[in-house]
Amino acid sequence: MVNYEELEQYDKNKTKVLKYVIYKKRSENEIKRKFEKDIDSNMLEEIIADLKENGYIDDIQYIDRSVREFIALKNLSLKQIKYKLLAKGIDSDLIDEYFHNNTDELNDYEINSAQKLIIKKSDCSDEEIIQTLLKKGYEYDNVKEALERSNEWKIY
Repeated sequence: MVNYEELEQYDKNKTKVLKYVIYKKRSENEIKRKFEKDIDSNMLEEIIADLKENGYIDDIQYIDRSVREFIALKNLSLKQIKYKLLAKGIDSDLIDEYFHNNTDELNDYEINSAQKLIIKKSDCSDEEIIQTLLKKGYEYDNVKEALERSNEWKIY
C-alpha cells in the first residue's frame, strides 16, 4: 500500500533538490552536504539516483564544465584546478580520468597560463619565475616550455 504522506514528502524534497540543482549545476557531494540534515538519508539517496538517471546530476559533466570555466576565467595550474574540484566533493578517480583523457589540451592550457604569468613577471629572473610558478602548482615541464616560448619572443 502506498503511503501518501511519504510520497508527498518525497515529491516536496525532490522539488527542493531539483531547484537547487537547476539554479546552478552541483556535484553529487554538494547536494548530499546541503540536504543531509533536512532530508532522510535513504530518501535523499533515492532522489539523487532519480535525478542522476534523468541527467540532472552528472559529475563527469560537472568536471568538464568547471574545468572549462576555470580555463576561461583564470590563470590556474592544473593542480589548483584539481584541488578546486576535490573541494567540491568530486571523486578523485573521476578527476584523474578526466585529466588523463584530456592531457594534451590541459597541458597546452597550463603552458599558455604560465606564459601569461611570465609576461606579467617579466622584470623577474627566470629562476624567480620558475619558483613562483612551481609554488602555484604548475608542472615543471610546462613551466620550462612556457619560458622557452617566452624567451623566443624576446629575441625578436
